Amino acid sequence: MANNKEKDLMTEECPYCSGKRKDRDEKEFKDLMNRLKRIEGQVRGVQNMLENGVYCTDILMQVSAINSALNSFNKVLLGNHLKTCVAENIKNGNHEVIDELMDTLQKLMK
Repeated sequence: MANNKEKDLMTEECPYCSGKRKDRDEKEFKDLMNRLKRIEGQVRGVQNMLENGVYCTDILMQVSAINSALNSFNKVLLGNHLKTCVAENIKNGNHEVIDELMDTLQKLMK
């Protein structure tokens, strides 16, 4: 996992981040990272396909697989978010988290 200094740098450098922090347990972190590394490998594979002149529909099928993998990543991350962040905020009386969740879902469903 990234140390606190690395986390601070990632947040400072990310103009799209909310600035909020989330400490993930090791299992969740490893699962999400493994998913992202597989996706990264798939993207590199598509780059190689393009460089090697692979036929368009073959590339499109691989891009479709990447989209599916990203959707799966989002589902896992969203499920974890609901079970931890959202549930905890509601228990603590912060119902604004529901509006935040609705905004996030609207952006995801574009």
